[in-house]
Amino acid sequence: MTRTSAWTAVLLAAATLAGCSTPPKTNFYTLIPAASAPARADAKPPYSVAIGPVGVPESLDRPQMVIRTGANQVTIAEFERWAGPLKNEIALAIAGNLRPLLGGASVFAYPQGLGADVSVSIDVQRFDSALGEAATVEVLWQVRRGKGSPRNGRSQVREATSGAGYDALVSAHGKALAAISGEIAAAIRATQTP
Repeated sequence: MTRTSAWTAVLLAAATLAGCSTPPKTNFYTLIPAASAPARADAKPPYSVAIGPVGVPESLDRPQMVIRTGANQVTIAEFERWAGPLKNEIALAIAGNLRPLLGGASVFAYPQGLGADVSVSIDVQRFDSALGEAATVEVLWQVRRGKGSPRNGRSQVREATSGAGYDALVSAHGKALAAISGEIAAAIRATQTP
């Protein structure tokens, strides 16, 4: 066998083996609102609230989950991904959390917040994911009723995970966002009083 044909056979065998292997399964995750009592559907919503825009750090603005592995080190979890853009997932989770907290207000996630009585903008400062440990979320938020003066706030929540896997980590992020939603709801209710 010549040297060229031997290399061809080796390359062909490698290509065949690579074609037979199964690629790793990609898992997709979504942030869901905390479970709570639904708002009454028979009453007209007293006001509307738009969640958005939501800003996230550039390092997190990707489909893959970013996992903190050390004080100054992160890992990109290539096969553990968000179902949608992270900023949209955060907006939808907060909107879902606010609906029952605001007594029937019409709450929706909308990037510009146009046309709503109250707009809430959110700037995510930290969205740390430590697998098997905790989720830490820190946000700056602003609540504005119409053209009135804004109410600014800063919320930071660290929520321990209930297990070692990615599901537990995503659940911890959801609980952290629920706590932050409670603080935002209090600020929104305060805009309703003179």
